[in-house]
Amino acid sequence: MKDATLAPMFARFDYIIIGGGTSGCALAATLSQNASVLVLERGGAPYDNPTATDIENFATTLSNTSPKSWSQLFISEDGVYNTRARVLGGGSVLNAGFYTRAGDEYVKETEWKTDEVEAAYEWVEKKVAFQPPVLGWQTAFKDGLLEAGEFPYNGFTYDHIYGTKIGGTIFDRAGHRHTAADLLEYANPGNIVVYLHASVHKILFTTKGRPRPKAYGVIFQDANGVLHKAELEKNSMNEVILSAGAIGSPQLLMLSGIGPAAHLAAHGIKPLVLDHPMVGQGMGDNPMNAIFIPSPTPVEVSLIQVVGITKFESYIEGASGVIFSYSWTRRFFDGVLNYLNETSRTTSTTSPTLSTQSITDFFNPINPLLNATTRAGLILQKIAGPISRGHLELRNTNPDDNPSVRFNYYQEPEDLQICVEGINTIIKVINSKAFSKFKYPDATIHGLLDLMLSVPTNLRPRHITSMFNLRQFCIDTVMTIWHYHGGCQVGRVVDKNYRVLGIDSLRVIDGSTFLKSPGTNPQATVMMLGRYMGQRILQEREIYNKPDKEA
Repeated sequence: MKDATLAPMFARFDYIIIGGGTSGCALAATLSQNASVLVLERGGAPYDNPTATDIENFATTLSNTSPKSWSQLFISEDGVYNTRARVLGGGSVLNAGFYTRAGDEYVKETEWKTDEVEAAYEWVEKKVAFQPPVLGWQTAFKDGLLEAGEFPYNGFTYDHIYGTKIGGTIFDRAGHRHTAADLLEYANPGNIVVYLHASVHKILFTTKGRPRPKAYGVIFQDANGVLHKAELEKNSMNEVILSAGAIGSPQLLMLSGIGPAAHLAAHGIKPLVLDHPMVGQGMGDNPMNAIFIPSPTPVEVSLIQVVGITKFESYIEGASGVIFSYSWTRRFFDGVLNYLNETSRTTSTTSPTLSTQSITDFFNPINPLLNATTRAGLILQKIAGPISRGHLELRNTNPDDNPSVRFNYYQEPEDLQICVEGINTIIKVINSKAFSKFKYPDATIHGLLDLMLSVPTNLRPRHITSMFNLRQFCIDTVMTIWHYHGGCQVGRVVDKNYRVLGIDSLRVIDGSTFLKSPGTNPQATVMMLGRYMGQRILQEREIYNKPDKEA
């Protein structure tokens, strides 16, 4: 790994991977076995500050949205706070660590080869997946799910199956996080170059003597603002591969001249390489709603370990002892206010319905939640799918700035109905005998709902009816679980081999290609996809390079 400031002004490779994230690291490690690979990562490395990724520092690291941090804040036009990773390893450096595979049905729908998928998951799991130590709060939560009727109990498994289970985690027994960056240990060191703080500005195309555009290189900027060019070696099998995530990949396609023609023209992007109206469409973010439960007894620090996979397409998960401190909470919300000020100065698209009143109310007087440290748990529900979809557009032509994204949470009534059923299941768990030790005896459900409504979980208005109307509660308190996807979807922007439709030598391999989120939590499948597609690309390369036996 090198800082991009050390990059030569010009270099050639078999594959140029844009984004050393959850998918990009697995992909790069695999391709390096038989080809030369350049990885361009816009952030730093998690190894620069190893303790920041430990389980105790989860909230602090995620909420640190300062300009050079690993966590880049963005706020969707729906008024929901969200995060983009800018670090080698991507979202696996910041997330809650849950490791669980996609379901068999999902694999079937994507037309992936089952045996190759299995082998790719196992390759990932050898490096980063562990069985979590399930202690008091998580055990009570598990038993509460069973008491609430989420049968059967499936024990510890990576598999996605109905009922209640203990999933894997990327935290080891000592609480240290193992990220997608660790998959680079599999790489052939002689065949791979990883540049950090390397922000790609555009993909380069040629049409010379060709019926359609062909990617041949990229322009990237180092931390000192110096521009560099990297090109593919001259071989028709060589490719530029976008693995910049569901925000970065569609954004970079647009900045490179591939996207809706009128939108690109409005931003002065020239030349138009290809009018591709579906770039940025189909954006989805699985809505999350949660209930915070103060506990009369201390609880362990645990992130997601247990999940109830319901028949009505909601996933019920829980975490405990995540430390809420005044300092990081204040810092995060100061970051939110700064972000809103910046975007209002540089764009006219920020939604006028966003309200910061809930933030002001939260800090004055100091909310009791800010004094909660280890004596609390959080039970959440995530909507599978989701059905509701939105879109992504450019705000400007700066690749370091966030584009404008709208996810349209709960626009479709089916998603909203699932949320209501999910919250009702959480209520059953809270009221269960198994969970009673971790709930104050006089705590009422209305009181707990009211507590959540007092927290500025988003910038949406609050309604007085939310405490008594679960539909309104879902709409008012919706959050992200950071599983957003789409923007370069299979069948719309890329084909089933992840090649960009209408363009040669360019693929997108990351969560932007998903039609829906895989499993209860997608990181295992995003890492698997990098390995799976890396293997398939190498197979194609081997067939192409094989001399004709009959010649």
